[in-house]
Amino acid sequence: MYYKFSGFTQKLTGSASTTAYSPQGLRPGVPAEPPTMIFASPTKVVSEAGTTAEYMGTNRVPDLQRLFQTADGVPIHLKRGVPDKLLYRTTMALTIGGALYCLVALYIAAQPRNK
Repeated sequence: MYYKFSGFTQKLTGSASTTAYSPQGLRPGVPAEPPTMIFASPTKVVSEAGTTAEYMGTNRVPDLQRLFQTADGVPIHLKRGVPDKLLYRTTMALTIGGALYCLVALYIAAQPRNK
């Protein structure tokens, strides 16, 4: 048995298979004309050299994989040296500073007002 949602009773009701597969009275159909393609024209002119792709730079993935996969005991988030250490220490300082600021704000908010 097939079921469909009845808009009148707001419940599931029994129905025929064609009604159940076409919800809310929609009928499957073929559009009169196919939609126009948005990206039908090429965005880049193909050169005479063939199907080679031109990139902005060299592929650095193998070098980065070699760097990150070395077993030197350094955590992964500090493997790239000084910039990573600077970002890590700045993040930790801001986190600890924010936590201290929250504790000070809570302490001040807990004090009774003097009138």
